[in-house]
Amino acid sequence: MPINILMPALSPTMEKGNLAKWLKKEGDTVKSGDILAEIETDKATMEVEAVDEGVLAKIVVPEGTADVPVNDVIAVIAEEGEDPKSVQAPASGGAPAPAPEPKPAPTPEPAPAAPQANTTTAGGGGAGHMSHARVDEAPGGAPAAGQAAPASSGARVFASPLARRVAKESGLDIAQVKGSGPHGRVVERDVRAAIAGGTGKAAPAAAAAPAAGAAPQKAVPTPPAATAGATMAQGLKVDQVKAMFETGSYEEVQLDGMRKTIAKRLLESKQTIPHFYLTIDVALDATLALRGQLNAAAPAKDGKPAYKLSVNDFVIKALAMALQRVPNANAVWAEDRILKLKHSDVGVAVAIEGGLFTPVIRKAETKTLSAISAEMKDLAGRARNKRLKPEEYTGGTTAVSNLGMFGIREFAAVINPPHATILAVGAGEKRVVVKDDAPAVVQAMTVTLSCDHRVVDGALGAELLAAFKGLIENPMGMLV
Repeated sequence: MPINILMPALSPTMEKGNLAKWLKKEGDTVKSGDILAEIETDKATMEVEAVDEGVLAKIVVPEGTADVPVNDVIAVIAEEGEDPKSVQAPASGGAPAPAPEPKPAPTPEPAPAAPQANTTTAGGGGAGHMSHARVDEAPGGAPAAGQAAPASSGARVFASPLARRVAKESGLDIAQVKGSGPHGRVVERDVRAAIAGGTGKAAPAAAAAPAAGAAPQKAVPTPPAATAGATMAQGLKVDQVKAMFETGSYEEVQLDGMRKTIAKRLLESKQTIPHFYLTIDVALDATLALRGQLNAAAPAKDGKPAYKLSVNDFVIKALAMALQRVPNANAVWAEDRILKLKHSDVGVAVAIEGGLFTPVIRKAETKTLSAISAEMKDLAGRARNKRLKPEEYTGGTTAVSNLGMFGIREFAAVINPPHATILAVGAGEKRVVVKDDAPAVVQAMTVTLSCDHRVVDGALGAELLAAFKGLIENPMGMLV
C-alpha cells in the first residue's frame, strides 16, 4: 500500500510551511533516515526524514511551494513490490476527495407581497411583519443612512470620516466635491468650501419615496467615536495607508512568514499580557574586572583562547541565579493556573535579517559562564542561518534583550509568551555617582524588567531585580 508523506508540524504553533527543496527525486530509492526535503517554517529551515523504505513514486507538492498546510500530502512512497508508476497521488489532506452529494432542487420562494400599510419595519422589532430589505440598503435600493453616495462615474469616493459626516449633515453629495487632500482625498475643508459656495447639493429625486402608509425608516447613524474605535481596533487597511502617501514615494515589501509570526505574537502579547516595568541602575565595575581576569586566564585551544566571555554571558547567568533565589518569579501563566518551574530556562533575543529568534539556554543556573558563552555562540550562529530546532527556541521562563551594543541607554521590551518577564539591557557607560558622600565615576548600565502582572506582582519583580543587581555587582557569587 502506498505511504503518504505529510507536511510535518515542526513546532507547536506551525500551521503552514514552505517546501523549500526536494533532496530526492521521483524514482529514487528511499531508506529510513534518508533526508527527503527541506521545509521552511516561520522561524527555521528543517529537514524531513523518511521513516519508511520504498521508492519515491510521486512528488505531490513541488519545491518552492509556499504555505502548504500541515498534514497535507507532499509525496507518496511505493512500498516494496509495488509499481511506482501505478501509484496515484491522493487528494489534498491525504484522502481521495469524496464525490459531492447531489443537492435537492431549491424550492422557489414565493414572490414578495406588496408592502401593506402599517407594516412593522425592520427596526421596529416586530416578529410578525418584519421587513426583509437588506440592512445596508434603504427602500428602493438607495444607499443606507451613513453610507456615502457613489460618485456619478461609479468610482469610489475617498474622503475622511469627518468630511463624510459634515457632508451628510449638510445634505451635500460628497461625490460632487473635489478633494484637495493626498491623491484627491476629500477632507473637511473641501466640504466646508462646497457648502459655502452652494455647490454639490444632493438632488431631491435621489431619495425614493416611502411606500404609501408605511412608517418612514429612521436612520440610526453610527457615532463617530464608535467608528473611530473600530478602525483603531482593526488597524488601517492597505488602501487607507497608501492614500496617505504619494504614488511612487514608497516601496512595498511583502511580509514573510517570520515577520507575520512576530507581528501576530507581539500583538497578542500587548493585547493579553498586562505589562508593567521596573528600571534599575547596576554598577559593572566588579563584573568587568572579573571578566578581564577570566578571559586572560582562558587556556589556549588551537592557538586561540578556549573562551571569551561577554557581559551578556554574565547577565544570563545572573538572571538565571536570581530566578532561583526568587522562585515565585520563575513561573509562567497557563490560562487558569500558574506553572512554577524548577530550572531557569533563559531565552536570549538574537537579531537576524528580517526579524529575531529567542533561543533558550536550558538550566542556565547550573552552567558555568564558559559553557553559557559557548552555547550562546552556537545558538546565535545557527539562528542567523535559520537552522535552529523548534525545541531550541520555544518555552522558557524569561528572556534577555540586550541593545547595549547599539548605544541604547534604556528601553522596555515586549514579553514573549509564555514568558512572564523579559530583561531589557542598556549600554554600559561611565557615570558620575555619589559614593561615600563624594562624586565618583563608575561603569554602570540601566536594565528594565517587563513583568506579566498576572504572574509577577510589583514587589516580586522588585525582589527579582534586586537579586540580579546583587549578583552583577558581586559576580564572584556566580562562580561558586
